[in-house]
Amino acid sequence: MDSKVVVITGASSGIGKSLAVVFARNGFRVVISGRNEERLIAVKNQIEKSGAEVLACIVDGSKEADCKKLIDEAIHKFGRIDVLINNAGQSMRALFENTELNVIRSLMDINFWGTVYCTKFALPYLLKTKGSVVGISSIAGKKGLPGRTGYSASKFAMEGFLETLRTENLKTGLHVLVACPGFTASNIRNSALAADGSTQGESPRDEKKMMQPEEVAERIFAAVKSRKRDLVMTGHGKLTVLLNKFFPGMMDKVVYNHMAKEADSPFK
Repeated sequence: MDSKVVVITGASSGIGKSLAVVFARNGFRVVISGRNEERLIAVKNQIEKSGAEVLACIVDGSKEADCKKLIDEAIHKFGRIDVLINNAGQSMRALFENTELNVIRSLMDINFWGTVYCTKFALPYLLKTKGSVVGISSIAGKKGLPGRTGYSASKFAMEGFLETLRTENLKTGLHVLVACPGFTASNIRNSALAADGSTQGESPRDEKKMMQPEEVAERIFAAVKSRKRDLVMTGHGKLTVLLNKFFPGMMDKVVYNHMAKEADSPFK
């Protein structure tokens, strides 16, 4: 994979940062994007110290023009794109009844439209290299999670988009991977939106008991290398997907009871 180029959105922390490190370690030239300039530059400096080539772009993934600029700058710098990882994302935690509509809209803009924008602009270059499009989804994109209406909706939409893209490109050589980590120790819960659009702040879950972003990144890299189509990373996740196919009513109750145990759950 020497000299290949990967573009990673939402790479200033968590899974995105770990993906940048793993791909760089494996010989890729790396393009990283994010909204937080200070954190993004810190990631860039870390990767450069390892001897890898890296380009950092300050990008708001919810904006079409920013996504186009990201792809244009990647091509200007490196001349090709082999892997696009749509990792930028935001979560939420509130009952739909209490949630302001701009919260749902914000999540769709970042999680779904950001994926559509970046994929649209990168697709001509990915077709040339017979490259890979990766969407970082969630079990919330396979089973609706109570208290996460906007998040589940955006991930379901992302998965539908990527599944269709895969089918359209059965004969072009394009590889499409949908990756679903379990609950991961990352910044996404701390920056999750509350019902009024403010940030949640503290995570309702024990980060020490979650998957670490480094493990997630290694597994995604291996899945890209082997050109897998789906990657569900936890036993609980795989069981949830399987049981939901055959016993959806039962799984509604299981998921409800599980999510209700979160600290300060919006429902009981």
